[in-house]
Amino acid sequence: MLHNVSMPDPDPSGDSRAALLELARQHCADKAWETAYHELLRADEEQALGIEDLIRLSYCAALTARDTEFVHAYERLHQMYVDAGNCPSAARVAFWLSFRLRGLGEAARSNGWLGRAQRLLEKQEAQCAEAGYLNIAAGTRELMSGGSNAAFVTASRAVEIGLTFGDRDLVALGQNLQGRAALGVGRVAEGLALLDESMLGITNDELTPMLVGLMYCWTIEGCHRVYALDRAREWTRALSDWCAAQPELVTFTGACTVHRSEIMQLSGDWEHAIAEARSVAERPPTDRHPELVRGEGAYQQAEIHRLRGEFDQAELAYRSAAQRGRDPQPGLSLLRLAQGRADVAENALRRVLTELSDPLRRARYLPAWVEVLIERACWEEADRACVELDEIAVGVATPVAQAMAMQARGALLLAQGHADTALEPLRGAFARWTSLGAPYLAARIRVLLARAYLHLSDADGAELERSVARETFQRLGALSDLRALGGTGTRTAHRATLGLTAREVEVLRLVASGKTNKLIAKHLFLSEKTVDRHLSNIFTKINVSSRAAATAFAYEQRIV
Repeated sequence: MLHNVSMPDPDPSGDSRAALLELARQHCADKAWETAYHELLRADEEQALGIEDLIRLSYCAALTARDTEFVHAYERLHQMYVDAGNCPSAARVAFWLSFRLRGLGEAARSNGWLGRAQRLLEKQEAQCAEAGYLNIAAGTRELMSGGSNAAFVTASRAVEIGLTFGDRDLVALGQNLQGRAALGVGRVAEGLALLDESMLGITNDELTPMLVGLMYCWTIEGCHRVYALDRAREWTRALSDWCAAQPELVTFTGACTVHRSEIMQLSGDWEHAIAEARSVAERPPTDRHPELVRGEGAYQQAEIHRLRGEFDQAELAYRSAAQRGRDPQPGLSLLRLAQGRADVAENALRRVLTELSDPLRRARYLPAWVEVLIERACWEEADRACVELDEIAVGVATPVAQAMAMQARGALLLAQGHADTALEPLRGAFARWTSLGAPYLAARIRVLLARAYLHLSDADGAELERSVARETFQRLGALSDLRALGGTGTRTAHRATLGLTAREVEVLRLVASGKTNKLIAKHLFLSEKTVDRHLSNIFTKINVSSRAAATAFAYEQRIV
């Protein structure tokens, strides 16, 4: 329970109120939070609730997203404890008021309540569990200001106090803060283990219910930071099951919903993913759902529209994200790449990466950066980006980071004509995406493997990979990838994917139509130097040495 010391309710004013309170208490026990809230509110209107029932009312308000009502109930609760001379419990209530107000963006009120909690505990001669909650507040400030090591030490003190006083809520909060602090200094395995342990109390119903939303969001954000999306998905499933037993619960909102959308997208559940993202993007702005969070929702919408080949809708959603303060990269650059505007994509991603220094943040853009650089035939820069991804993958050692690095390296080797050496990283990426239950990304690897097999004269293996990839794209509705994949026959597969990138196919078609490099550059909005690089790469891949031979090849393979 949230409070250590309880006080009896005053005598009920009549049998009807007593029956109503008994019913409300039973509904709380059954986790029917919405129903219990209204019953407690009715009883409170007849006669002010006592401490235990006021605690229940505040829980119900918190768990049904009634932030104003929660704050009001807790302010009353605080005064009741003060009047009773119970300083520790009054300080605990003040701490939670501070925490909730901070989350709602009311920094001044939050600071005021935290100061009051500190003042109340100064009157305590003996140590109490409530002192540990002040450690949580201090450690959170340290973490937010970049002091991960200091935050870990402060959180450890909170855990010790929680263990001493048998306060499970405090222990879980401290472990969660320890975990996020450990991630902040690169101790990934330790950090994730601490996050896991902190979450067990929720799924086992050991903790105060209103901790659920906070703990889940902090854990998922930590997992996303180090690309532990398999863990994020596991906890999302566990918490979804927990919530399914409480249909009146309103916990996962705002940023949490966006993270759930990302996990659903990874798992191939695009319909639910876009619905979750839309539910955030289309909400009116509030303290709980500020513009930036709504921008995150719009960005996730845009991503799924892009994957579906709905480019006009994606464009609008990326624009909406940008208007709300969310940088639309790297998705917008991938859209530009799909539209054949690789030069625009290159300029945008170069600008973003120039501004970023944190490796984990850069990792969110580097896979797209490699794709763009391959399309632009910028081999040295692409190699440097792959090396950076390799280093990040070694540092965090999570399957997602490893898969991203292997996929980028394999794609680069394949584009450079090294099909044999591309197979190992591509197969490694495929194994990881498959084990993570990421069907779309696994299908994209199959397309790359098919190109490698064609280079190695394995037409049957190539067609098998393409066939399975096509089925996945059709099931998901990935129209853009289906269009890029081309026809269904072996001859068509050979023609469409003979190791040439989409941009190289465009250049080859224009060469076959008789255009000079200068005219090709003008048509594709490229520099002549870039066209020269593309043409040289094409000659190497199809094993010809002249424009005439390349033109003959294009007609033979029905590229034109």
